[in-house]
Amino acid sequence: MKLVLFDIDGTILLTDGAGRRAVNRVLMEVFGATGAADHRFDGKTDPQIVRELMRLEGHADEHIDERMGRMLSRYVELLHEELRSGMGRTRVMPGVHALLDALDARDDVLLGLLTGNLAAGARAKLSAAGIDPDRFRVGAYGSDHETRGELPRVAQERARTELGLDIPGKDVVVIGDTPADIQCGRGIGARAIGVATGHYSLEELAGHDPAAVFPDLSPTADVVRAILSSSTG
Repeated sequence: MKLVLFDIDGTILLTDGAGRRAVNRVLMEVFGATGAADHRFDGKTDPQIVRELMRLEGHADEHIDERMGRMLSRYVELLHEELRSGMGRTRVMPGVHALLDALDARDDVLLGLLTGNLAAGARAKLSAAGIDPDRFRVGAYGSDHETRGELPRVAQERARTELGLDIPGKDVVVIGDTPADIQCGRGIGARAIGVATGHYSLEELAGHDPAAVFPDLSPTADVVRAILSSSTG
């Protein structure tokens, strides 16, 4: 059994900036500043993004922690607003539907998510893209841990406790569009597949030694073959 963990933003879909707009709105509400407009969000968890931006604005971690729960709850509300106002602008990346269908049809693959999004934010974005969040039977989210490198273990534990499946790290595959996606599973011996549909090029992703890397997820058979391979990259 392979546990296949998909990133969301830049890998499964793009929301035309809905997430960033919601973050900026809630930061202004709670902290009175949005932080640098060019700060990179990709590859990071939502709490990590908040902390980095507000540290740069001079806020101490204690001050950030005091407001983090309220801020993230409000962020989800504003994300729903932004996704509704941008109805139709959330788009699924090439090859995603066919790949999910191909993996769903197999009895040796368990679909999951590994994303910096909060769990509620992940559901909102997938739903806006017309993808049923419940087809992903295991999830690890930014609401589980601020550090992305901890999320593969969260996914493993959920597979064990919720589904009774003990999946070793060598049978976990992370699919994502950033170096952080490629690197995050190494602590458990997971493999990673890079996809250059975000802000990083094929060459940049390949430089982080993934098991495989693709321009997008359109070559379904090739991606499935890479997922099922037992080799390490």
